[in-house]
Amino acid sequence: MTSPPAQPRNPLHGLTLEAILTALVAHYGWVGLAERITVRCFSVDPSISSSLKFLRKTPWAREKVEGLYLYMLREQRRAS
Repeated sequence: MTSPPAQPRNPLHGLTLEAILTALVAHYGWVGLAERITVRCFSVDPSISSSLKFLRKTPWAREKVEGLYLYMLREQRRAS
C-alpha cells in the first residue's frame, strides 16, 4: 500500500477540522464566526464539540468553514 501523494500547495492538508475551527474562534470569536457563517451551532450556546458534530454531518457548512479559514490565512499574509 502506498501513501497518499503529498499536497504541498494545499493549506488545509494535515489540519484537523478541530484545529481549523479553533483557529477561527481565536481569530473572529463566536460572534464574528456566527456573523460570517450563519449556522445555529455558532450563535446559540456555541462550543467546539457541538460545532464539530454539526460540521462533520453537514458538508456545505464544513466547506464554508474551510473557505473562511483560507480567507483568514490570506488576510493574515497580506497584513504581515
